[in-house]
Parts: sequence; C-alpha cells; structure tokens
Amino acid sequence: MDEPDLFTAAAEELQTREPGRAPLAVRMRPRTLDEVAGQRQLLKPGSPLRRLVTSSRGPAATSSVILWGPPGTGKTTLAHVISQAVEGRFVELSAITAGVKEVRAVIDGARRAVGMSGRETVLFLDEIHRFSKAQQDSLLPAVENRWVTLIAATTENPYFSVISPLLSRSLLLTLESLTDEDIRALLRRAVADERGLEGALELTEEAEDHLVRLAGGDARRALTTLEAAAGAALEKGEPSITLATTETAVNHAAVRYDKDGDQHYDVASALIKSIRGSDVDATLHYLARMIEAGEDPRFIARRLMISASEDVGLADPTALQTAVAAAQAVALIGFPEARIILSQAAIALALAPKSNAAYLAIDAALADVRQGLAGAVPAHLRDAHYGGAGKLGHGKGYRYPHDLPEGIAAQQYAPDAVHGREYYQPTRRGGEARYADVVEWTRGRLRGERRSEQKAERQAGKAEREPERQPGKAEQQAERQPGKAEREPEREPGHKGE
Repeated sequence: MDEPDLFTAAAEELQTREPGRAPLAVRMRPRTLDEVAGQRQLLKPGSPLRRLVTSSRGPAATSSVILWGPPGTGKTTLAHVISQAVEGRFVELSAITAGVKEVRAVIDGARRAVGMSGRETVLFLDEIHRFSKAQQDSLLPAVENRWVTLIAATTENPYFSVISPLLSRSLLLTLESLTDEDIRALLRRAVADERGLEGALELTEEAEDHLVRLAGGDARRALTTLEAAAGAALEKGEPSITLATTETAVNHAAVRYDKDGDQHYDVASALIKSIRGSDVDATLHYLARMIEAGEDPRFIARRLMISASEDVGLADPTALQTAVAAAQAVALIGFPEARIILSQAAIALALAPKSNAAYLAIDAALADVRQGLAGAVPAHLRDAHYGGAGKLGHGKGYRYPHDLPEGIAAQQYAPDAVHGREYYQPTRRGGEARYADVVEWTRGRLRGERRSEQKAERQAGKAEREPERQPGKAEQQAERQPGKAEREPEREPGHKGE
C-alpha cells in the first residue's frame, strides 16, 4: 500500500511548473517556523514544535502533540513545516477519509522502518475529532511505544472529542486566533513576496484595514479575500487594491461559528450571560451571530425559555410567557421572519428585572434530598381515601385550609428532616417584591403567628432597614431660614422702613 503524503509528488511538480494555479493561501505557506504568523507562545526555543523541526531525539525525545485551535490558526501549516524538516518518514492522514485499516497500515510501516533502518515516523492526523473511539484506540500502542510521533489537529475541544488515554500520552498545545497585527504582516508579505503577488499591486491602507476586519483572526481567510480583491483589481487594470474594489470582490464576512463545535456553545453562553447582565446590545449582537450562522431557531428559543425562569423568574412573571410564545411562533413561522420574534423576546428578557431565586430554590431543595434529608411524610398529610387508612393514622389531625377565614392552616407540611428550611429567598426586585411580602406572611401563618405579631415584627424589621429619617418639610424650611439670614449681607442704613 502506498503511504499517504501531505503533498504528493504530482502536486508539487504542477505547482513548480505553474505556481499561479495554487491558491494564494497554499503558495504563501511558511517554509520555516520563523515565517509562521502568530503562535509565538508555541515556537519559543526548546518548545515541542521547535524540537520536532530540529529533530531532537534521545532519552528526552519529543512527545506526541495535539494542536487545538480555530480554523486558520496554522495547524496544517505547522505540520507542513515539520514535514519538510524531519529526517524520518512523514505521513499524513485525514480523519475524514481514513479509518482503522489505514491507521494500522501506517503503524505497521512505522514499526518496519524503525526495525530496518531506525527511521522514525511522524504521523500528522488532521481532524482527529472525527475519529470514533475505536479509531482513536487503534493509535494508542503506536503512541505508547513511540513507534510514531503523532501530531493531531482539531478545531473541537479535545477534552470532549479525544479519548482520555490518548490525551494523557500527548502534549496539548492550544493555538490562538491571530491578532490584527499578525494578519496585517501576513497580508503585506503576500503582496510583496515572489510566491504571492510579487509587488504587482499595492494595497491601500483602507483596503488593508477592511481585509484585517474580514479575516477575524483567520490567516487562510485573510489570504483568500486578498486574492479575490487582487483578482478584481487586475481585471479592472487598477494599480492598487482599493477599498471600493475590495468591497466589490468580498461583500460578506463569513461568521466564525461552528454549529457542532465550541463556537456553538460559546456564543450561546455569551447570549444568555448578556441577557443575565441586562446588556441588551450585546444580547442582540450574539443573537445576530447565531441567526446569521444558520442556527436552529428552536434551539435559540429553548435557551430563551430557560433564561426566562433562571435569570428573570418572578421578578417579571410574564417573561416566561413571552419566551414560550416566542418559541411557539418561531416553530410556526421559521426564518427569516422568526428573527423579529426572537429579537423581541431577547430584548424583553434583557431589560426585565432579574432574579435567580427560583433557580436557587429548587437547587437547594435538590441538594437536601440528595443528601438524604427526605424523611417520612407527616401522618396527617398521607393518603386517607382508602379503607383502613384511618387505622394507620393517615389524615388524622389534618386541617382543611379552605375552612379557615384566611385560607391558611397552621400545621406542618414538610418532613421532620427539613421542617423549617426556607428554600425560596425572594428578592425585592420587580414583581418579586410582592411575592416576598406574601412569603413572609404565609410562613408566619404556617408557624401559627398571629397577624398582630407579624405586623409588629415587620415594622421592627423595616425600622432596622430604613436609614435615619430625613427632616420634615417644616423642619427643613426652619433650617433654611437661619441659613438664608446668615448668607445675606447686612443691609445698609437709610433704606425704606428703617
């Protein structure tokens, strides 16, 4: 079986004969680590990637590495640089097309190479998160025994997409999105370099700024949009790539959002946290990103319904009604009109008064139950409708609230283990202030406190909470009069009335 190769001989020969046929992003791939844009934190002297390129071996040989980062941050580029530097075998597989059979073939070839000539094998595995658990398991013996040095690339969180045994045998290196200055340097090099535009065009400052904004930290996107703008300028016979030409050639910025990956959860999390923080503008920004990326509107509506109870709760009891109505309307209508409905619901939630009391209350109750604080249901609350229940004492002593003037009976409802626990702690924000008063009153009645006692307790508590009383209007006026007299200058004699 032929070994897979990152850059086949045929492709290299064609690129040599006709370099313009290859995309600009391919032509501008760095040849050394020093040409790599960004990722300075991973390319310091002595780093694992530096040691791979310099073929550092011995008792402290380089471990396998997993490169994790967004698209366009240089994962494949780093593999390309390493492939040209290593003295041993370099094999490339893509998890999109390869399976266990191909992995085993590479491992068998690596073992033969080590045994026959001592040559080591570097295996670059792209999109490793697409491998199943069984496929990733097949890599373990080779990595464990260092028959191959694995360089795996992924855009997904490896803690969720890569099996733990493989993670523990590899170094996890996180690649960061390129900074604006990294992208700017990359664009300027592509304009001037002989592999790029060879100085055939100039790039105006306005066009460069626009391309940097469109790139969003993605080197591949930066070079792709530059190539499109350069092609439009050459077709018009213009000597420079201008902002107008760039806007014509590239009229839409692709949204950095992977519906099945980290971006999906990160942007959804930012949406909810912006609602919780009452930042309506940030809320609309993240909502727009999700809509533009083609997110399922039902997913957005579900998140809004959760937020309505978790973050708004009884501070605005209509919030959940609004979110539920929005979800029903979105299911009936769909995009593009559903964007308006989602916008209305998100704005309403962002601007609503906030309370997480309902969220904290159920979690506190669940915590007690999970710790074993359950206990028997009080006898007077047990089911008493069947024959013989009375002999067991079920229902005995139960007081029917509707028979009482105030509709509340002073009796124990909770089991002994949690009797007296107060899970719901209402805030005094928005409409929940009314519930706070109701809870205070009903808890007192359940304890058998009389109305007069409760009133006295509330007044005492209110007095403690209130700041020192401000002087009344008459007192303030009396205080102002002397002050006014003190401020007025003494009148000169001889005025009328003296």
